[in-house]
Amino acid sequence: MRGARISVDAGHLVGLNKIMDKSQALDTVFAALGDPTRRAILSMLLEDDMAVTDVADPFEMSLAAISKHLNILSRAGLISQERRGRVKWCKLEPDAMRDASIWMQGFGQFEAVNLDAFERFLRAELPDES
Repeated sequence: MRGARISVDAGHLVGLNKIMDKSQALDTVFAALGDPTRRAILSMLLEDDMAVTDVADPFEMSLAAISKHLNILSRAGLISQERRGRVKWCKLEPDAMRDASIWMQGFGQFEAVNLDAFERFLRAELPDES
């Protein structure tokens, strides 16, 4: 239908914008989590805040490369960085993963089936055919 116009109210557009903003935030979080180095950094920060140099120690890469990873994590909201004196510190921001976690929980209905429990259920429910 060429030339047809669709009427959209302002409330619908606001809702659509919120969905798109949340989608973009999820994209950023999942992109940041898609790298094994960044996941390892997040695991390290589970214990405590760390200086950037301490974060870099276990990795065989330059401090500049680690800084790039940290900036990606910061942009995703997964960590925060602050300067304390001459040292830059990193802190895990677990709330940033909340939306990603909620989104993934929607797929919980597809958990693996416990076949042993299913077999016991069937034996209890179905009549013995012998």
